[in-house]
Amino acid sequence: MRRVLILGGTAEARALAAELVERGLQVVSSLAGRVTSPRLPVGEVREGGFGGPDGLAAWLEAERIDAVVDATHPFAARMTASAAEVARRTGVPLLILRRPGWSQAPDDVWDRVSSLEAAAGRLLPGDRVFLTTGRRSLPLFAVLESVWFLARSVDPPEPPVPAHVLVVLDRGPYTVEGELALIREHRLTVLVTKDSGGSMTTAKLAAARRAGLRVIMVDRPPLPSGLGLTQSVADAADWAQG
Repeated sequence: MRRVLILGGTAEARALAAELVERGLQVVSSLAGRVTSPRLPVGEVREGGFGGPDGLAAWLEAERIDAVVDATHPFAARMTASAAEVARRTGVPLLILRRPGWSQAPDDVWDRVSSLEAAAGRLLPGDRVFLTTGRRSLPLFAVLESVWFLARSVDPPEPPVPAHVLVVLDRGPYTVEGELALIREHRLTVLVTKDSGGSMTTAKLAAARRAGLRVIMVDRPPLPSGLGLTQSVADAADWAQG
């Protein structure tokens, strides 16, 4: 029976696992293990890293994996680079499944930047920031002592964190009205977010548009060259089935 490894952690990865199991394939979904109580896909699940490209290559051989689909978060650049290196080294076919990024609407005020560091550099004294870039990003903003942050994440962040920060623990999907309520309650003026795409967290963009917030949008890291890419779960399932 054909065995497929899904590098997961996204809604697309869970949808793909369900589709492949329905088609009768053996599926192993790999989760990084960075989120407490993650949403689990159907089929076999492993949590934790592989130990770099060497560990991943050895695991693929030991588990007799026929194909790999990288359906990780668009900002999981290290995992994608590792998977690409292993695919070239071992010859195990690799496909990248990525949901589309967000598109700017006519009324949006977006400032696109290439990195989280660049996003921090665009903030001004007195800004009140809705920070939705994940708990691991908070140390990059900790030096901004004259900026106030409302930081939202699934799990609590580890120090260092900004001096003036309120952490809200929550998991999407969110609603536009709920996001507007946060913006108004905390008098937020700037939204800092990553171009993750998808519908689960897009409400913050609509709320920012309605409230007139400036948006600092961190662009996705570039993908390794020479790899197959799709935005469709159905296409990824067809490819994995062989």
